[in-house]
Amino acid sequence: MGIGRGFGKTILFGEHFVVYGLPAIASALGSYTSAEVKVVDGKDFEVIDDRPATPGYKVKKYDEAMQSIKNVIEYMNIDIGCQKLEITFSGDLFAASGVGASAAQATALARALNDNFTLMWDDEKINEAAYEGERAYHGTPSGIDNTASTYGGLIWFVKNLKGGKNVMEILQSGKKMPLVIGNTGITASTVEVVADVRKLKEADPLRFEKIFSVYHSLAIDAKVALLEGDYIGIGKLMNQNHKLLQDIKVSGEINDRLVDIALKHGALGAKMTGTGRGGLVIALAENEKVQNNIASAIEAEGYDTWKTMIG
Repeated sequence: MGIGRGFGKTILFGEHFVVYGLPAIASALGSYTSAEVKVVDGKDFEVIDDRPATPGYKVKKYDEAMQSIKNVIEYMNIDIGCQKLEITFSGDLFAASGVGASAAQATALARALNDNFTLMWDDEKINEAAYEGERAYHGTPSGIDNTASTYGGLIWFVKNLKGGKNVMEILQSGKKMPLVIGNTGITASTVEVVADVRKLKEADPLRFEKIFSVYHSLAIDAKVALLEGDYIGIGKLMNQNHKLLQDIKVSGEINDRLVDIALKHGALGAKMTGTGRGGLVIALAENEKVQNNIASAIEAEGYDTWKTMIG
């Protein structure tokens, strides 16, 4: 039997922009998906998915999940023509759009296969396998989700658009920062949203060039603020990032509503995270008391939340 874990993640800065070679900053979460692999009689594989999830998430993502599992198995050269794998997913990461649930699942599976078949793969190889799994969900993924899931911590990430090695830098923040994650309960298709952004960019390249330039400066400032543990600066930059995501039409009305609730209840900054048009929002709090106030306010409107720390 083999076991493995993959961390959840939140993108603090740069979702969608990262696809175009701009820097993004992600933070792994303490929550994780675990995978357990057993070899049993038969051929192919079967999946038992015990992950907690947004209602409808696992049904909507089922086909992509099965293809992701196939991709990881094939990349790791595991022969399922003469043996059957029983794969069980569990853990405390709530599967929803925006927390890197698919990457956590792929990473956990890669580690469990590595453990079961004693492949002796290091984190770099595990990350490559998880990226192949991510292809099933995202078409051409940025790579940031599987990188955060594999390595943990705060990550500065730049995708190499020429196909070379991506830039990945582990950041050490000056402080741990309380974060609230709010769940809209809506699961959007990452492939569809990314495609919509590309169409908008192709229709008005000059406008997007200006937006990209503003974002690039914002990302540099965010990196400095994180390294210095500048709560106030990080919050302001989160708000600015959310406005840019509104400008490229990926933040839905429900995302904007939860952001407004968070800001009215003391958040230093708030923004959508991940795919958008539903999914999740994140809100930075100055301390645990404010963190609890933000979570309570969002829950009072009928939405789920959970609290974590980043940095």
